Amino acid sequence: MPKPTVVLVHGAFADASSFAAVIPLLLDAGVDVLAPAVPNRSLLGDSAYISSVVAQIPGPVLLVGHSYGGAVITVAGTTDNVVGLVYLAGYALEEGESLGELQGRFPDSDLASALVYTPFPVPGQEDGTDVSVDIARFPAIFAHDVDPSLARILAHSQRPLAALAFGETAPAAAWKTRPSWGTVSSADHTINPDVERFGYERAGMKVTEIDSSHLVMLAHPQQVVDVVLEAVAATSSD
Repeated sequence: MPKPTVVLVHGAFADASSFAAVIPLLLDAGVDVLAPAVPNRSLLGDSAYISSVVAQIPGPVLLVGHSYGGAVITVAGTTDNVVGLVYLAGYALEEGESLGELQGRFPDSDLASALVYTPFPVPGQEDGTDVSVDIARFPAIFAHDVDPSLARILAHSQRPLAALAFGETAPAAAWKTRPSWGTVSSADHTINPDVERFGYERAGMKVTEIDSSHLVMLAHPQQVVDVVLEAVAATSSD
């Protein structure tokens, strides 16, 4: 099997620029990379969008999902040409499980008290609700080991997640049929690290613990790339 294209799927309150530190390292390693913008409107809609992106890539694909992006790749990973999954401080949902249900099994992280809810218009329907993070608290909760000047920018440039995404259930769990790897951010204040561990262990993944904030890709890019390249090698034959 040829070397897969790595598709990097960002999470809530972020965009594809959260992979800015790992993309050059992957490219320098000879890996093709794509980091699409996730709509962050609904789990089902976001998964369908990423699946459509993946289906148009010739050859095999390795999906890498951060945070909420982990839930997205759990569903989108059933696309025919997906050969593996990598979760970065992410949600590995079971079929029929929602983000809220998985998180509800464990004590809240610091994020819970820092969420901000804002209405947004939906043509022809009731207003939706955007969820973001209090700007003043974002650096400490998301990025305490990221350069403060960058964390400040990230706090002011969040891509909100629609509240709808928290309650939708995963119609499939791709980790049941694809080899999977997971990194736990052991100093995570956004997702309780035990949520990450539980999902990974349930899925039988190979797990790597990294002493990191939630934004592990920016805080420890080489360690993330090492895990991704391990997955690339395991899903390649040349």
